Amino acid sequence: MLIHPWDAAHDEGEWRDWLALHDFGQLAVNGLPGDPPWVQPAHFRYEPEPGPYGQAVTHLARPNPLWRALEANPTVLLSVVDDYVFVPGTWTAPEGTPAAHGTPTSYYAAVQLRCTAHVVDDPAEKAELLNRQVAHFQPDGGTAPAVPGEAPFGRLLSGIRVLRLEVTEVRAKFKYAGNKPPEVQDRVMGRLAERDGPRDRAAGAHQLRRRRATD
Repeated sequence: MLIHPWDAAHDEGEWRDWLALHDFGQLAVNGLPGDPPWVQPAHFRYEPEPGPYGQAVTHLARPNPLWRALEANPTVLLSVVDDYVFVPGTWTAPEGTPAAHGTPTSYYAAVQLRCTAHVVDDPAEKAELLNRQVAHFQPDGGTAPAVPGEAPFGRLLSGIRVLRLEVTEVRAKFKYAGNKPPEVQDRVMGRLAERDGPRDRAAGAHQLRRRRATD
């Protein structure tokens, strides 16, 4: 992922705050020789510790064909993308030039976590990590915890494997016209507010927030 200086996260807090609100991504695993990479969509729980970048916890069904490739190479990438919109070229033309000369573009936020994957098969550890993941998505509870050997989920633990993804590197990008003059940014933010389509408000908020942070 190419990251221009004006698209880079301003600091660690920016990508951490964003990731705390985005918990669905794609896990990319190197394919076996002659195969393309495996890409698995998955919910995950991000935890800021241990280590400098924390870890992510997820689980997959035991029959998933991804396991053989993952065990051959545990270096994986967890990619999260959201708050994306298409920006028509007519919105981006420099002041004093025809609208038709503006460049169409995309805005988006993306965080890529390079990880070392640790496969967890011990029933007790697996249940503990699984319960932590569920607690993230259901903080009010309502679902019985997984306990090895106990109903209702103990017998189902053998059908899944848990992944503890130790984050070793983070690449974050917030592509929201940070290189454009203020008048173009103002125009785009106004058009996003007018269009008010899916993710337009989030994209406009990112653009305004990042602009204020550099003023």
